[in-house]
Amino acid sequence: MKLYNYWRSSASFRARIALALKGVPYENVSVNLVAGEAGSPAYLAVNPQGVVPTLEDQGRLITQSMAICEYLDETHPAPPILPRDPAGRARVRAIALAVACEIHAVGNLRVSGYLAQAYGATEARRTEWMAHWVLAGFGAIEQMLANSSGTGRFCHGDTPTLADIFLAPQVYNARRIKLDLSPFPAIERIERACLAHPAFAAARPEAQPDAAQ
Repeated sequence: MKLYNYWRSSASFRARIALALKGVPYENVSVNLVAGEAGSPAYLAVNPQGVVPTLEDQGRLITQSMAICEYLDETHPAPPILPRDPAGRARVRAIALAVACEIHAVGNLRVSGYLAQAYGATEARRTEWMAHWVLAGFGAIEQMLANSSGTGRFCHGDTPTLADIFLAPQVYNARRIKLDLSPFPAIERIERACLAHPAFAAARPEAQPDAAQ
């Protein structure tokens, strides 16, 4: 397998966690987002959206981190990252989608770049924009975690699931912009459990071969 990704991309971070949890070896192919490599003709031939990550498996190209994680869960079932019961799967997906659709989708690098280009938003204003959506999203996710008997050591039970795969990288992003996360004790507790897990540690941005590029 090949994983086209960028070290500091939270969506790439998700795919790396899933691969590490499954114990699947892969070739790392760095796509430098800051240098504009995602928009190059060579990479657009791999992923027409010009985003990371992309997983290549035996010639098949799979885009979008959610699809990649579920593909890995179906092709490498152990250990599972989705519960077996329908209600559990729905809850885990809901938490993951709360990150992917309600936080990350409105605060990623492309959105930040467009705010600067189209509206002249300064770096401070772009950070303020991202902070607003992270805090709003985390407020909802905190309630989803704190008010459910399904929450265990991790977001759902005592082993990592798709929910943790999506939440931990978003917490990493929040810490990058120096947000105070003390209002979210359940999220912080689960983050600590994730960071103590070898798969999450191996997937962290600073551990990647293209780190700091």
